[in-house]
Amino acid sequence: MNETLQTKRTYKDSVFRMLYSRKEELLSLYNALNGTDYQDPERLEVTTLENAIYMNMKNDVSFLLDAEMMLYEHQSTWNPNMPLRDLFYISRLLEKYVNSESLYASTQVKIPEPHFIIFYNGSSAAPEYTTLRLSDAFMERKNGSQEKKEPELELKVRFLNINQGHNPELMKKCRTLREYSEFVARIRKYMTGEIAIEDAVDRAVTECIAEGILADFLRNQRAEVIAVSIFEYNEKEELKKYGRA
Repeated sequence: MNETLQTKRTYKDSVFRMLYSRKEELLSLYNALNGTDYQDPERLEVTTLENAIYMNMKNDVSFLLDAEMMLYEHQSTWNPNMPLRDLFYISRLLEKYVNSESLYASTQVKIPEPHFIIFYNGSSAAPEYTTLRLSDAFMERKNGSQEKKEPELELKVRFLNINQGHNPELMKKCRTLREYSEFVARIRKYMTGEIAIEDAVDRAVTECIAEGILADFLRNQRAEVIAVSIFEYNEKEELKKYGRA
């Protein structure tokens, strides 16, 4: 296996994850998605897994708010396996959530209602929005009845395309997501093949700061954002070599 792919398994962050590690931005995104108007970021409890549980990868962002547990994942390549990955993630998160409770008691243990969302900004064509289902991965029986039955285990993931020009209502409601989409578009614009990825990223960061696009975030974490952006691009190129992007 290529060294670059091995490195990703322990690399600490992505730009999306860095951006939404801040409760204020995370709450703003939640409000935009749900039509709510929560104002206090401290009502939000971050539960993101820091330890690797699937192919040595951690989930991007998860948090509790009131009676809901949200799992947000960012994808720059199409991945039909996200429902299965989210099943692993939510199992681990709920295991931690009820750790002090007795599952063998006569009273029912209450858990937060989980919701799963993918934010996609890859360069390949993708729908505006769709729903991915765990049941799509179920094997077909070779013998016996082929009657379609309701799955006894299901997990639905909302897929949202956040590239420029997509889901405009959501973008209008969430400034951070809109500006993140613009930042990614700037990198792609300058990544023509005639300019090194390092220079393309640096130019995009410089321009965005000057124009007030994620300005504070990029100014305060410029070096790390550049390093992570370069790493993400290089990883995608490596995945293409293995037919995984």
